Amino acid sequence: MFPEELYTYLANNTLVEIKGGTTRLTFLKIWMVEIDKRIFARSWNKSERSWFTEFQKTGIGELKFGENIIRVKAEKIDPGNPINQKISEAYLGKYNQPGNLKYAEGISQPEYFDYTMEFSPQDSV
Repeated sequence: MFPEELYTYLANNTLVEIKGGTTRLTFLKIWMVEIDKRIFARSWNKSERSWFTEFQKTGIGELKFGENIIRVKAEKIDPGNPINQKISEAYLGKYNQPGNLKYAEGISQPEYFDYTMEFSPQDSV
């Protein structure tokens, strides 16, 4: 389980910063949603070189929210997993501002189910 501060941050902010893998130097701001204390994100661009593909390769990275940085691991969600519909609903509910709505509607389509990651705290070594 993540620190409560992350859930509070997600509830009050639309962007979280992410860095996939171990070689990237900068964070990228993305959308994330929380469902029952589980954290998810989808890749908007579906790029060959992105935070998403770095997590696929390495399984690890970092999240930054405010001044806090947490090491995380990530696992791709199977496109057939029923949680995908709940993730879509969470995106539509959270990103319903006029400037965001068309993107929320887009990222909630089934074609994005294959670009969904779930994050969890990285175990301490």
